[in-house]
Amino acid sequence: MDSVSHAAVISSSKLSYGGRVSFNKDKNPLLRSSVVSLRNWSAPSRNFGVLAAQIGNKEIDFSDPDWKTNYQRDFERRFNIPHITDIFPDADPIPSTFCLKMRTPVMEDFAGGYPSDEEWHGYINKNDRVLLKVIHYSSPTSAGAECIDPNCTWVEQWVHRAGPREKIYFKPEEVKAAIVTCGGLCPGLNDVIRQIVITLEIYGVKKIVGIPFGYRGFSDEGLSEMPLSRKVVQNVHLSGGSLLGVSRGGPSVSDIVDSMEERGINMLFVLGGNGTHAGANAIHDECRRRRMRVAVVGVPKTIDNDILMMDKTFGFDTAVEEAQRAINSAYIEAHSAYHGIGIVKLMGRNSGFIAMHASLASGQIDICLIPEVPFHLHGPLGVLRHLKFLIETKGSAVLCVAEGAGQNFLGRTNATDASGNTVLGDFGVHIQQETKKYFKEIGVHADVKYIDPTYMIRACRANASDGILCTVLGQNAVHGAFAGYSGITVGICNTHYVYFPIPEVISYPRAVDPNSRMWHRCLTSTGQPDFV
Repeated sequence: MDSVSHAAVISSSKLSYGGRVSFNKDKNPLLRSSVVSLRNWSAPSRNFGVLAAQIGNKEIDFSDPDWKTNYQRDFERRFNIPHITDIFPDADPIPSTFCLKMRTPVMEDFAGGYPSDEEWHGYINKNDRVLLKVIHYSSPTSAGAECIDPNCTWVEQWVHRAGPREKIYFKPEEVKAAIVTCGGLCPGLNDVIRQIVITLEIYGVKKIVGIPFGYRGFSDEGLSEMPLSRKVVQNVHLSGGSLLGVSRGGPSVSDIVDSMEERGINMLFVLGGNGTHAGANAIHDECRRRRMRVAVVGVPKTIDNDILMMDKTFGFDTAVEEAQRAINSAYIEAHSAYHGIGIVKLMGRNSGFIAMHASLASGQIDICLIPEVPFHLHGPLGVLRHLKFLIETKGSAVLCVAEGAGQNFLGRTNATDASGNTVLGDFGVHIQQETKKYFKEIGVHADVKYIDPTYMIRACRANASDGILCTVLGQNAVHGAFAGYSGITVGICNTHYVYFPIPEVISYPRAVDPNSRMWHRCLTSTGQPDFV
């Protein structure tokens, strides 16, 4: 029997006491260590006795009657979002120039003062909060349970609601805003760019530029910033890709901030994934160190949907929808051939959300393989043996694999891309070859077809669902910047739009919980067994 495929990312630390306690780091952002240390654990009984968890650099003693209060206090401290008044306590706010009751454009010189309409109730109060968790699990053995302590005590966790504030901390005529898109392509980039520009103009900003080709656009002398206006971006959302171009890597943080100072940029909107957001947070920190009055706001861009604490990221819905074409093609090829087997490889370096959701949506997948769930290829419990069973009983089979699945079957390299991501082996090709080899060895005919639609999916325009998400994210990014926040990112949480401090969403990739109801639903749909 071959070695079992291991999950690429540890998403939870599980402790067995006859059932399972899941301390899930994706859902419990205070759980920073991959191992939760327990003292005086009483197994297998359910009498926990004195219990303590190592959470980051702190140990919480659950026998302390005030542990819940201490937890909430620490959570509130960590999820408090940075504000310009932290560095400039004397900064005076002004009435917001964003008011939808004003049907005429904002005056260019604001000669008549800043517009204000106290009767317009479209603003967000700065003390508005959104509940991070909405399910009260009664037992740690409940499917997908996300518990802070072994008793699944209900602890309210509140995050900042996004939206326009009645007071702003930047005068629009003094703002020079820049937008940069980093990493790989993703459906919806142009939609977000468009909405940022449109919303900035509604506030009254006249100087808006795009930084070409990611962070390198700050240092490459051959790349000039692109002037942006509503006229320039009006129809850009009708096409895929990025109006500004994308790239990985770039200059040092110090060089980027030097360039921002030289250009007079005091609002920076950064569209990208975990690595890009880490850069944005470093830029924010450097601007603070230099006492620069700058707002740095991120918009999470990852087609893999692997950003912590968010319902989803833009581009994900489009990716799942576009993947249906590849899956349907693989199904038709497999179903039409004698002993046909279709294999589709989808995106998902560390997280199998696209493969899982695409499999659920299609209803045509027999086997779904993702990085988070271990599996054997060979042996009596392996994937290949189940393929043989499917060929014997159904006459055909369709597999959907995430690109990060099964990496332990491949020769690992130390190679990384410009963003520092490990270069993955091609498991899709590997399982295609192993499938052909297996059926040849057992003397059974198999017609194997392999489809990799990765770049077709990345380059397409956003669908309607993602278009709406991108619109709201772009608008709220601008609202956050004008409200004086920096070092934040905007996302959707329990269907509401919120602001998170960047460090809290980039500490590690979000991953599929193998004990979640969604993965169980996928297994119900495919009918696949455990391959271990």
